[in-house]
Amino acid sequence: MWYNGLLDLPAWQLVLVVLGLTHVTIVSVTLYLHRHSAHNSLDLHPALAHFFRFWLWLTTGQNTKEWTAIHRKHHATCETEDDPHSPVVKGLKKVLAEGAELYQEAATPETLARYGQRTPEDWIERKVYTPHKLMGIVLMAVIDLALFGVNGIWIWAIQMMWIPFWAAGVINGIGHYFGYRNFECSDNARNIVPWGLIIGGEELHNNHHTYPNSSKLSRRWYEVDIGWGYIRLFQFFRLAKPKGYRPIAHRVPGKLDMDVETVQAIANNRFDIMRQYRKRVLEPVLRQQKQVMEEDIKPLYSKARKLLSRESSLIKPHDQKKLESLLERNAVLRQIYDKSHELQALWRRRGLKPQDKLHALAEWCRDAEESGIRYLEEFAEHLKSYALRPAS
Repeated sequence: MWYNGLLDLPAWQLVLVVLGLTHVTIVSVTLYLHRHSAHNSLDLHPALAHFFRFWLWLTTGQNTKEWTAIHRKHHATCETEDDPHSPVVKGLKKVLAEGAELYQEAATPETLARYGQRTPEDWIERKVYTPHKLMGIVLMAVIDLALFGVNGIWIWAIQMMWIPFWAAGVINGIGHYFGYRNFECSDNARNIVPWGLIIGGEELHNNHHTYPNSSKLSRRWYEVDIGWGYIRLFQFFRLAKPKGYRPIAHRVPGKLDMDVETVQAIANNRFDIMRQYRKRVLEPVLRQQKQVMEEDIKPLYSKARKLLSRESSLIKPHDQKKLESLLERNAVLRQIYDKSHELQALWRRRGLKPQDKLHALAEWCRDAEESGIRYLEEFAEHLKSYALRPAS
């Protein structure tokens, strides 16, 4: 029938077409806009990069400079009043419902000038993509109507809603509100689910905020970043080249001597180091101490398990009081909590010379070995085994 368009597809095939078209859009956002343009963690062949740019012009009307600048500003000002779309500041409901509008409000000349460097400024960008954003969306509507007939109306509508809902709403909203955290980065980013399939791997948002310059978003063995799968596929055809995607740090079994490279390796791998500290020290000591806790503070146990390893700037005032109440009454927990902050201070302090950092790490390890806490002593030995190069 003429009203079914040139392809005249049955309903089930139309559904597959919609899923395929929107998936290409998701891949374009995560590979081109996010990993390639905003974070420079991925090199794309010019032909592939331009395909993604053209496709996003058709399906979102999104300008590369605007998206890149706003995302970079989000990382630079995360969870503050200047963050363009923080649900912690603006509220989850607003970010979910008005994600696209928040992007438009944030696209000021000042933001573009400060955060929009190294984005395309060629002829087609200046003459077509930037000044004629609506032209791409209208062209997509014409194509959908021609191919799918009256069904092209709802197909086009879904294409237009896909990114505002999934990226601007879900990732920017839920990704900073609900989910699990592999690493205690300084903002509230969370992994929504461990299987990054629907939104191209962007579901692994805590991993991304911890290692923003990594082209690979999965970190645990059970996590799946489908975007990384596409990168590997394009790499096979020499259309993509990932840059750094893992910390430069290695463990050398039997290594007991610390040097400047040990400090550098630990700093490079600092978020995973603190994750290991939680698993190897905080949690086993807390379980041990629960056995000797006074009955009136045992109810704080489950809460303390999270708060002891939580990024201190993200602990709410009433939770901070509960934590302090526990630490005041348990000297062992106070000791391992303070030691975790002393360790983090090694890479947070600016201006220290490498030898000064080495001296500070050696002193930390010496204190840990003399603490009388077995788990802390073992962790100090664990730290000494780090190096920038693997064992030969």
